Amino acid sequence: MSRYATMFDALGARGEGAFGAFVMLGDPDLETSAAILDALVEGGADMLELGIPFSDPIADGPVIQAAAVRALGKGVTPADCFRLLADFRRRAPQVPVGLLTYANLVLARGREHFYAAAAEAGVDSVLIADVPMLEAAPYLVAARAASIAPVLIAAPNTPAATLAQIAEAGEGYTYCVARAGVTGADREVSFVPEVLAELRKLGAPPPVIGFGIARPGHVRTALAAGAAGVISGSAIVERIARGENVRSFVAEMKSATRR
Repeated sequence: MSRYATMFDALGARGEGAFGAFVMLGDPDLETSAAILDALVEGGADMLELGIPFSDPIADGPVIQAAAVRALGKGVTPADCFRLLADFRRRAPQVPVGLLTYANLVLARGREHFYAAAAEAGVDSVLIADVPMLEAAPYLVAARAASIAPVLIAAPNTPAATLAQIAEAGEGYTYCVARAGVTGADREVSFVPEVLAELRKLGAPPPVIGFGIARPGHVRTALAAGAAGVISGSAIVERIARGENVRSFVAEMKSATRR
C-alpha cells in the first residue's frame, strides 16, 4: 500500500480526517526549513505538501509568493530541495510527502529526470498546479514510471466530464480547491459538497480541501462537507514569516480533525 492509503485507512479507523501542512522548502533558509518540517510532524500533521521555490507561482497568493522569494533570495535550488527531502525522509519514513510545483520546474530538468529525482528523495506525489487535465497525459506517464502518484485538482466549477477524468487518472488524493482564485488564509471559506460527493461516486482518490484553510472551524466545516482531509498553507507560512513556532498551530488544527 502507498503511504497515502495507509494513512487514510488508519485515520478512518480512528474516525479522523487528515490534516496536511504546506510550506515552501528553503524558507527562510535550508537549515530552518529542515527544522520546520520536523515541527509540522511533531505538531501532528498527517501529510505534507511542499513547494519548490519558483519565481512565478501563479496559483499562489502573496503569502506563499513571498516565501518563494525569501527562499530564492537565499539561493535555494530544486536540487537543494530534493536533498532536504531525502534527509527528512530518513527521519520520517511513514509520513506521506507531496510536492506542489509548476510545469517550468519540471520541464527545465526534464519530466523523467524530475520524477526520478523526486522518487529518489522519497516523495510520494506531485501536483503540478498549472497543468490542466487536458495537458496532463505526458506528466501522468512520467509520474507512474517513477512510482509517483499524480495528484490532480478539482474545483467548484470543474465540468462533470473532467471530474470523471480526474477520478480515473489521479492517485494518492484529489486536491479540491475551496474557491476560485489563489491561495490565501481566509476568514470564511465555502465548499461544494456536490463536487466531493461526485468524486466519491466516481471512485476518485480521497478528496482533500485546500485554499483558505486557516482556522479549526474551517477544518470541521470541510470534513462535515465530505472531505477526507484538509491542507493548510498560507496560515502556516504567515507564522513562519513572523518567526513563530508552527508546532502549536498545527496541533490546534489537527485537533479539529477528530470528529
